[in-house]
Amino acid sequence: MSNAVIRKTLISLAVAGAATLAQADVVIGVAGPHTGAYAAFGEQLWKGAEKAAMDINAAGGINGEMIKLVKADDACEPKQAVSIANRLVDSDDALAVVGHFCSSSSIPASKIYEEAGVIMVTPASTNPTLTDQGLPNVFRVCGRDDQQGDVAASYIVDKLNAKRVAVIHDKDTYGKGLADAMKATLNSYGVKEVMYEGLTRGEKDFNALITKIRSVDADVVYFGGLHSEAGPLVRQLREQGSKAIFISGDGIVSDEFVSVAGSPEYVDGVLMTFGAPPTSYPSGKKVIQEFRDSGYEPEGYTLYSYTAMQVAVAALANNNLDPIKGAEWLKSHSIDTVMGKKDFDDKGDLTVSDYVMYEWDGQGKYNVVE
Repeated sequence: MSNAVIRKTLISLAVAGAATLAQADVVIGVAGPHTGAYAAFGEQLWKGAEKAAMDINAAGGINGEMIKLVKADDACEPKQAVSIANRLVDSDDALAVVGHFCSSSSIPASKIYEEAGVIMVTPASTNPTLTDQGLPNVFRVCGRDDQQGDVAASYIVDKLNAKRVAVIHDKDTYGKGLADAMKATLNSYGVKEVMYEGLTRGEKDFNALITKIRSVDADVVYFGGLHSEAGPLVRQLREQGSKAIFISGDGIVSDEFVSVAGSPEYVDGVLMTFGAPPTSYPSGKKVIQEFRDSGYEPEGYTLYSYTAMQVAVAALANNNLDPIKGAEWLKSHSIDTVMGKKDFDDKGDLTVSDYVMYEWDGQGKYNVVE
């Protein structure tokens, strides 16, 4: 008998006795890049999940049982993601996981959670492959790259009327997947990219790449990747005199984008796709104010992580702490969250996507493009 089958059997036995036996804390993992170049996103995930767990515990927990969070650091490395996923299910006995952040981590980890009968709700992984695998336990409270790629391509063609688009990606599952999705829609509009090239995560010197971009006279540079490379890339573009409009996706939705760019002046005018402002939902007003009162601005994926926790908890609370039944239950029930009602299709994707275009300004802030 496999470890996964044994675990599912043990979960069933625990659930069967839940009505008469005192239960231990309900363990929920928070998996993401808590260290390394992408730790700013890990902090967003942790802050959101931590606040949600505190609020839920203060209200009585999950059917009277308290939530215990376990921080699991994958550093956005697939092999490390697999390792910590195994730890969460084998050592920590997690019933649910909020995470991961990077799609390249979420995809391999999701298979481990499925085998173990653990609910996985990612606040941020947008690559379509994650839910297209057909795993019954996997959900996301964000959109998909094929959706935000469509929004970006439509904006490039309809609003910018751009004809010379350079498409750059970071060769990672998320970055390349997003760039490819945008490119596919761009091509469907009859616009052929003038350049398509990858860079390597961790690179800081993009002079050779920028020379190529300038040589094709690009009027738009679209980048699929994260802030750690986007910041230096846009700075060096500006330093070398390029006036091309820089557009990226939700991988740069962090104040760290400004920091790694070196100055707000370099991000001025940068466009990015991201979901409708998470702070705009009336249902999240109280939580947002509490964050701000504590001195923390719930930027980026903070409220997505809070929402993911609410989704996972609703599944467990309404199914006697049975994650397998809870996963099935989520596909036919609406969940009230700090970001409004959430409904999921049979794949675990949201039934409604809300990507919009944002623009960074010279003060290092971003706002929806009207």
